[in-house]
Amino acid sequence: MIRKSFCVAATCLALSIGLSSSASAAPGVGEAVYGATVEAGETEFEARYGRLTGGTADGADGLVLEVAHGFSKNFYGAALLKLGRDPGGSRTLEGVSIEGIAPLGRIDALKLDVALYGEYNANRGGPDEAETKLLLQHKQGGFDSRLNLVAVKPLASGAAVEFEYAASADWRLVGDIRGGFAAFGALGSTHDFLPRAEHYLGPVMKAELEHLPGKSELEIEAGYLFALSAARDETKGQIRLLLAWETHF
Repeated sequence: MIRKSFCVAATCLALSIGLSSSASAAPGVGEAVYGATVEAGETEFEARYGRLTGGTADGADGLVLEVAHGFSKNFYGAALLKLGRDPGGSRTLEGVSIEGIAPLGRIDALKLDVALYGEYNANRGGPDEAETKLLLQHKQGGFDSRLNLVAVKPLASGAAVEFEYAASADWRLVGDIRGGFAAFGALGSTHDFLPRAEHYLGPVMKAELEHLPGKSELEIEAGYLFALSAARDETKGQIRLLLAWETHF
């Protein structure tokens, strides 16, 4: 099942914002680490919030609201609405997008699920973007690790392809409570690969409240990521909070 540690089902659309022009563009702010499997028939409503703390970017944040649906075991579609705020500014809508995920299969020897993600971002104040991700997920017992390799192409003449990553690993601690870490960062572009860039790494905690009315469940994730490398030029880190309500209609 896709866990996004925050399309209306009938439309399979996504509303998302491009945060490339604001301080809240920091890797991980309002973002999720995607899993590589899909649960058919599941509808998910999710909110993801990230806020930078300390430094000149203190107070910059990003908020993502999403509704998603697993149309089959072979396709997941989502619609997101994202908003951003620079330090001292007001929160604004920064764009809309559509996204989809198609599982590609499983490498049994590695217990590794593989999926392909695609997204079209209609940004305000900048060129639209096409984004792809290779989603990798390994689950064994109470352990769950994920790696997303990201490529973003601004739809403007001569614009470079930008590369990023998102990763997480967590373990079942007790009951439905899990602990682990998450990491987000930039890898440069086709014009400048692997430069000194922004990276964030830190602990996260996750919990699930199951058997809610309507056979639904609520997922909660909270954490703090420390700024590393170029990210320390503007901030000390970022607070993360994700809430996801899942159900079958």
